[in-house]
Amino acid sequence: QLQLVESGGRQAQPGGSLILSCVASGFTLDYYSIGWFRQAPGKEREGVSCISVSSSRTDYADSVKGRFTMSRDSAENTVYLHMKSLKPADTAVYYCAADPGRCVGYQKTSWGYRGKGTLVTVSS
Repeated sequence: QLQLVESGGRQAQPGGSLILSCVASGFTLDYYSIGWFRQAPGKEREGVSCISVSSSRTDYADSVKGRFTMSRDSAENTVYLHMKSLKPADTAVYYCAADPGRCVGYQKTSWGYRGKGTLVTVSS
């Protein structure tokens, strides 16, 4: 069964840091484009980051550039989202996703596989 499971979401203080994890099972992340997107309450889905299959370049939304970093551990078949300098505007459910097709900048219009999400709340 192909599955992505996110974890690491919790409440954080403005200016704080979090690391989200996404473990894949049933398929190998190295052979897919992978990315993160988020959805805040009452708002549309927003792409956060994306790296195309066989690429070494990760693209980020302007809203997170310089604050968020996506990384991959091939041995663990896991992708991470390192988040720092958090803002209340970062509050959202964060999803990781994978797809055989390439990214368009920092996002994709559709993903073949996605997790159920993990909630990040940034507040004091």
